[in-house]
Amino acid sequence: MAYFYWTAGIILALAWFSRIVDAARGMPSVADISRPEWNRNPVSSAGDPRVSIIVPARNEEQDIEACLTSLLRLDYENYEVIAVNDRSTDRTREIMDSMESRFSQRQREVGHPDKNLLRVIHHRELPAGWLGKTHAMWTGANEAGGEWLLFTDADVLFKPDSVRRGVAYAEAEKADHVVLFPQMIMQTPGEYMMIAFFQTMFVFGHRPWKVADPKARDHMGVGAFNLIRRSTYEAIGTHEMLRMEVVDDMKLGKLVKNAGFAQRNVFGGDLISIRWARGAMGVVDNLTKNFFAVLSFQCWRTVISAFGLLFLNLLPFLGLCFAHGWQRLPYAIALASMFSIYVGMSWRSRVPAYYFLLHPVSTALFIYALLRSMVLTLRNDGIVWRGTKYPLEELRKGMV
Repeated sequence: MAYFYWTAGIILALAWFSRIVDAARGMPSVADISRPEWNRNPVSSAGDPRVSIIVPARNEEQDIEACLTSLLRLDYENYEVIAVNDRSTDRTREIMDSMESRFSQRQREVGHPDKNLLRVIHHRELPAGWLGKTHAMWTGANEAGGEWLLFTDADVLFKPDSVRRGVAYAEAEKADHVVLFPQMIMQTPGEYMMIAFFQTMFVFGHRPWKVADPKARDHMGVGAFNLIRRSTYEAIGTHEMLRMEVVDDMKLGKLVKNAGFAQRNVFGGDLISIRWARGAMGVVDNLTKNFFAVLSFQCWRTVISAFGLLFLNLLPFLGLCFAHGWQRLPYAIALASMFSIYVGMSWRSRVPAYYFLLHPVSTALFIYALLRSMVLTLRNDGIVWRGTKYPLEELRKGMV
């Protein structure tokens, strides 16, 4: 038993300590475009490049008006908003149409009927071989006239200077794809707990500071803010390459990185914000759709990942409690490193570092979400999302 405690403890200490050292060295290289130096317009002899903002929406009656309103208040000079209603069965269609009519009337009254347009597209049917969201984004991109395409979600709120800063950064850095991390709106302890764990695992598993390195395989994509050059989007095959990808945002980033284009991810404070889920179980529900897809719908990878999460996140606490004497030292190092990540993330995400104490609880819930995702997908022979079933066989065939 002593051999096990030492071996497991040393592995955990090395894993967590090496990652906190790597993060401490790398995170400062990730730009924050909310800083004063990025409060500027894009540097271009041809003026502000045209940006087409594409908003897919299905049954988003609670959030779509606030999202579109925030987009129509941007202080950027040259953009259009293309909202795509994906077969909604609630009031999303009516809200979109009403906003389009009101905005068009206001533009005519001020004498700018063709500037910063809001256009609405309605889908009544979904073609075979497509997910609703990827089809909506592809349709919107086909209608877009911008040099830059910004794919976002229907529940994201934008500050007026968010797009201007993002494009200014992209043009200055000669980036082809820019991902802006959103600020999470959290209102319950369960949300704080789960999002704190998610961010900790994100830092551990995805190295944001390596995304800009063309030699690294690390890539990034966030559904709230995927800003991509039109030429790059077409070069990687558009969303036609992602027709049946559940995790379409990250896979878009993967296509960009694998094709050799310049990718960047940035912080932005509250430039964009989103309430991703309501309560701890809301986070579990959101992850249930995605987890099995992230693991390529493979059972063996899912089971191994569940044990890996258990070992990596729960064993440091158990080891500190049950090991004896100096055997506790590596577990203490692992926990101190884990806590350091919580402290670092609290500076960006407003999640108090003391939620570290609930890390074992969130670990159990994440493992539950992982296994639940596998069981439900297998039992349903596919994913049921927002009223549409996508067969497992087609999802597997459509993976990137």
